[in-house]
Amino acid sequence: MEPTRSRTRGGIAERLSDVGPLDRPAQMLTRWSNAWRGRFADVMRGRPLGHALHPALTDLPIGFWTSAVVLDLVGGRERAAAAKRLVGLGVLTAAPTAAAGFADVPALEPGKRRVAVVHAASNTIALFLFTRSWWARTRGHRAAGILDGLLASAVATFGGYLGGWMAFGSAPAAPDAATKQPVSRLAAVR
Repeated sequence: MEPTRSRTRGGIAERLSDVGPLDRPAQMLTRWSNAWRGRFADVMRGRPLGHALHPALTDLPIGFWTSAVVLDLVGGRERAAAAKRLVGLGVLTAAPTAAAGFADVPALEPGKRRVAVVHAASNTIALFLFTRSWWARTRGHRAAGILDGLLASAVATFGGYLGGWMAFGSAPAAPDAATKQPVSRLAAVR
């Protein structure tokens, strides 16, 4: 008897990797990314480094935004200006981070491309909320800025979870032809 994929297997990312309706947007992202050419595209793809740039860049907005949230929670009003600057720096560094992620889409296997669609959507929502947080703080509405920042952090955490799965997780392996059992990626490498 050949094993089938269970809808209850794994976590959210694994389940998203099986969602067929995400194929169309994933194919669009792949086509657009493949069409992107030039020196900047090569840099965003990490060619000068010899490896993907996106995972390294994610540390910038995540670090800025996490630091801002910590200051919001424990720094009080005397740290409000620093928190606002950190939120703004996170927003600024999110643009090249997103560009590098967009550049990586064609290198992903189909299941991970599906997850990339949700990853990009959740991070876009988080970026919108952090931008709104910065704008509220700039206009003197610190409480609204903190609330938007906390909501954005929750959404960005979900996006980060999906990104981590794309980098370190694995989509279900195809069954081995001889044993009809799934082959682990590590076993296939050996």
